Amino acid sequence: MAIDLQRFTREFEELIECESPSSDPASLVRSANLLSRIGTELLGVAPRIVTVEGCPHVLWRFGDGPRRVVLIGHHDTVWPLGTIRRLPFSDVEGIIRGPGADDMKGGVLVALYALAALQARGALLDGVSLLVTGDEELGSLTSRPLIEAEAEGARAALVFESGGGDGAVKIARKGVAIYELEVRGRASHAGVEPEKGINATTEVAHQVLKIAQMGDAKAGTSVVPTVLHSGTTSNTVPALAKVGIDSRATNVTEQLRVDAALRSLTPVHPSARLLLRGGINRAPLEPRQSMGLYGRAQRIAGRLGHPPLRSIAVGGGSDGNFTAGIGTPTLDGLGTVGGGSHADSEHAVKTWIPRRVELVRDLVGELILD
Repeated sequence: MAIDLQRFTREFEELIECESPSSDPASLVRSANLLSRIGTELLGVAPRIVTVEGCPHVLWRFGDGPRRVVLIGHHDTVWPLGTIRRLPFSDVEGIIRGPGADDMKGGVLVALYALAALQARGALLDGVSLLVTGDEELGSLTSRPLIEAEAEGARAALVFESGGGDGAVKIARKGVAIYELEVRGRASHAGVEPEKGINATTEVAHQVLKIAQMGDAKAGTSVVPTVLHSGTTSNTVPALAKVGIDSRATNVTEQLRVDAALRSLTPVHPSARLLLRGGINRAPLEPRQSMGLYGRAQRIAGRLGHPPLRSIAVGGGSDGNFTAGIGTPTLDGLGTVGGGSHADSEHAVKTWIPRRVELVRDLVGELILD
C-alpha cells in the first residue's frame, strides 16, 4: 500500500508548527498531545503518556509479552519558542523546512506510518513498542530508564534520528562523557597582597592544558575543554574556576581511559583543590552492534528497488547509545533524509520519505516474524 504523502506532509507541518523546546514543559505537553492524536488516528490505538519530572514521553506498547522490536524517537527540539516565525514551515521543490524537520519530527512520523502500513497488511504488532521521548536534546535524563526498560532483551532497537544525506543509516556513534572540573583557590586583593591568594585562574589554565592532551585522534577519542568561568572582579585573585569538558570515544576502553585520567588530575599549586563532577553519559554504539540489522536492511532496500543502502559513523550521541549499551542490537538513522540539524538550513527531502517508510515497514515485519 502506497504512503499517503499528502497526509504525511500535512501532519509533518502540524508537528513542526507545534514548537517543542526541551526546556519548556507546557510546549512539550502540547507536542505530546498532538503526537498522541496523530498516532492514534494512524494506528487505531492511543498511547500512554508517561510524565517523568514534568516531561511527557509518548509510548505505544503492543501486547503484554516480551519486546521484540522497539522503535525510538523524540519530539523535543533545540529550537526556542518563536523560531517558527523566523523559520516557518515550507514545502518547496520537494524540500521540507522548519525547526525540527531533520531532528526529528519527520522521523517520528516515519515510524508511525511504517507501523500503520504493517497493520494495513494484516500484521499483528504484538511485542512492538514505539517510544517518543521529550528530553533527548537534554541528554535523556528522565527518559533513559524508560528506553532501557523497553529495549531490554529485545531483538532490535530502531532509532529514528535522520539519515545521512544520501540515505545512509548510522551504524556507529561515539560514546559521550560530560564533566565539569572545579578549581578552588583562595581570594586576596590583586593589588595589595596578591601573594596571599591562590589563583584559581592560573591553576585552571594548567589543568586545561593537561586535559587538552588527553585525546587520541588515531583512536577517534576527543577530550575538549569547553565553557570556562573564573574569578569575580578584576582586582581580586580568583578563588574559584570551573571548566566544562566534552569527551567522545568510539569504544568503552577509551571512555574508561579518559575517565581515569581526568580523575587522576592533581593541582599544580599545592594548596589548590580540584573537584571533578560528571562522568560517562552514553556508551558508544559500535558497528558490531549494528551490522546484523544493517545487512538485513540492505537486503530489504535492494528488494524494494531503493538506491543501495549505505552506512556512516557519526560523533554525536543518540538514544541508540543507550540501547546498544544494554546489549540490544541497534540501527540508527532510520528517520527522514535531509540535513542541517540544529541549524537554520534544517530540512528533509520528500522523495526519501516513502522509501524510509517502506524500509522500516519491511524491517519491522521481518523482525516480528523471526
